[in-house]
Amino acid sequence: MRLTDDQIRTYSAQGFLLVERCFSEAELDRVRADLPTAFAEDSPRRVLERDGVTVRGVHGQHVDVESFGNLVRHPRLVEPVQQLLGGAVYIYQFKINVKASLTGEAWPWHQDFIFWEREDGMPRADLVTALVMLDDATEFNGPLLVLAGSHAEGRIAVDPAGDAAGGKPRWVNNLTVDLKYALPHGRVRDLHERYPVASIKAPAGAVLFFHPNLVHGSSDNMSARDRRLALVTYSHADNQVRPVPDPRPAFLSNRNPVPVEPADDAVLLDRERDRSP
Repeated sequence: MRLTDDQIRTYSAQGFLLVERCFSEAELDRVRADLPTAFAEDSPRRVLERDGVTVRGVHGQHVDVESFGNLVRHPRLVEPVQQLLGGAVYIYQFKINVKASLTGEAWPWHQDFIFWEREDGMPRADLVTALVMLDDATEFNGPLLVLAGSHAEGRIAVDPAGDAAGGKPRWVNNLTVDLKYALPHGRVRDLHERYPVASIKAPAGAVLFFHPNLVHGSSDNMSARDRRLALVTYSHADNQVRPVPDPRPAFLSNRNPVPVEPADDAVLLDRERDRSP
């Protein structure tokens, strides 16, 4: 899938681009079918909400879950990101954010790049995250909110919050509602004066491409419907993390970058095709 010049200009100006109807229900079903097993994995790759029961997210499972691995190589994600970054890319991070019905918790206002820069040694913000909506995102189930154009601020300096990991690994509060680099309320109010809020509401199968310095967040899911997202963060091939003390696990920060080649467009349906008479 190739982006048009107008789409590229929109991304550059707004810091995000929403493309609807990227994936069919049949393709999404291949990914959704593997979610229960992924969420049942009792390992550090799975992060729970504060209730200790609800899955908040799973990370790095594209390396061993076939449908996730096929998704991150899909040309409808890889090719637009190659255009936006101007060259070869590698997969820096993969995760499924859940936002479960009635119990899924908020994501405070934040930027992504500050985590990767300070925690992982990422030198530049030459990254794009492709967010695939696995469920409809509505006004009721905690849709992503963004401050359109706020990526123009660059990386905003934020003092890290105290350790809220509760005896768990220190990187856990990079992934919970007690976010380490959440933007202070005063700074958010200032940004709101200059950048309009956009609510990313779209049907399942839509893809949001967004800049790592785009300010974003979301509220609790107060509805009876899940809001699950697959997020693939791609980095330019020459933008590789530097050595840092006590690096985060590989499922959060890929330190073995291999350029990704786009797969065949039917990669998510190949298994179904193989079963046909």
